[in-house]
Amino acid sequence: MILDPAADERLDKAFMALADPIRRRIIARLSTGPLTVNDLAEPFEITKQAVSKHIQVLESAGLVTRSRDAQRRPVHLNAAALEALTAWIDRYRLVHEQQFRKLDHILNTTQKES
Repeated sequence: MILDPAADERLDKAFMALADPIRRRIIARLSTGPLTVNDLAEPFEITKQAVSKHIQVLESAGLVTRSRDAQRRPVHLNAAALEALTAWIDRYRLVHEQQFRKLDHILNTTQKES
């Protein structure tokens, strides 16, 4: 396996950003489409400035982007970044699934022999 320090750093930033429950809720809300900071701040009992800081962390991790639409600055989910995280997780999940399948096969064979 070839190690890519830049890819490791992106993973670290993304997982650290997702460690916070408010940021995970922001990601969930953005999964339905772009929203402004005001829209994103609505369900939270924190200031808009705090929500904006959470968005900055997500943006720094590459999980969201912002665009300009006249006076609005909508926040967009970066689906490709989430897909990269999913691919990384799936790689290890598949390894463990294969190990469990082998164990299941051994257990089934042992039970049939008994």
